[in-house]
Amino acid sequence: MLPTKNLSPRQISAFTAIILSIPIATGVFFFTSKWQFALIALIVVLLGSYMLVLFTLEKFIYRKIKIIYKLIHQTKATKREEMYFKYILPQKSIDEVAEDVEKWGERQNEEIALLKQNEAYRKEFLQNLAHEFKTPIFAIQGYVDTLLNGAMEDTEVSKKFLENAARNVERLVNLMNDLDEISKLERGEQLLYKQNFIIQDLIKEVFESLSIKVSEKQIQPFIKKGCESPITVFADKEKIRMVLINLIENANKYGRTNGSIMASFYKTDDDHVLVEISDDGIGIDEEHLPRIFERFYRTDAARSRDKGGTGLGLAICKHIIEAHNQRIHVRSTPDVGTTIGFTLEAKRD
Repeated sequence: MLPTKNLSPRQISAFTAIILSIPIATGVFFFTSKWQFALIALIVVLLGSYMLVLFTLEKFIYRKIKIIYKLIHQTKATKREEMYFKYILPQKSIDEVAEDVEKWGERQNEEIALLKQNEAYRKEFLQNLAHEFKTPIFAIQGYVDTLLNGAMEDTEVSKKFLENAARNVERLVNLMNDLDEISKLERGEQLLYKQNFIIQDLIKEVFESLSIKVSEKQIQPFIKKGCESPITVFADKEKIRMVLINLIENANKYGRTNGSIMASFYKTDDDHVLVEISDDGIGIDEEHLPRIFERFYRTDAARSRDKGGTGLGLAICKHIIEAHNQRIHVRSTPDVGTTIGFTLEAKRD
């Protein structure tokens, strides 16, 4: 038996035309005994019935297909869409229409998967945001309540509690500033003031400004041998300073005592410069690498919060570099160290 599951309208029309034309041609030959008449009848009925069935199928099927297309668009058809439905769509075969619907279905599935992923990310973000706010707020509340309940009479205790409360207030302020910075970068409200400057000079300034922090762990920052020759980049100097400060502070937080932080610079081609900040610290497990630039993502929540910071530093770095239309990446091996690199535009004349 002829399989009919995946027959196209043309195949159905041809199959129907053959079924109709052969018996009619046979009857004509039987009554006239002239094969010429039978052949003419076969050809006429075959072509006529083929065209009629195909026209009927496509005419009435496309009426339903137009409704499907309108449902796919889920809006009242515009004049342009009405022209499409009236003139262009009927010229398509059923197979082409089926392909369009399949592609639409695939796009819908992709959008649904993306929405689910975004929803999961939103929930995780809100949970992390709530936790980041609750920790300093509850600490401040605890210190204030203790002071109000009589601890103010002890000068030494009250001073200590006020200092701790002040540190948590500062943490809240930093958190709000970082969130505001990210929001502006995402909305494109942070204008970039690009200029030519020597990247080695900027890293030396950052090393100098963070010298007290890195000296506490006896970490030695330096420029990699062979990368000392001045390289000029074209970027927003203050924004790149913020990126370097965040990267070096991270390297310091998770670096080893008596370790090192190395900055290296390479001209990858005539148009781009690669900047890398490397440490020899605890490193990052491979499973965490794709997510370290997400807001509030921490590879080890408890240990990371003990280190301080808002959890937004790397997210800010990513937004700043992408605002420059450049890329940022990370390489890391546990117990070996981490390297975070980003590209910048080379000197512009």
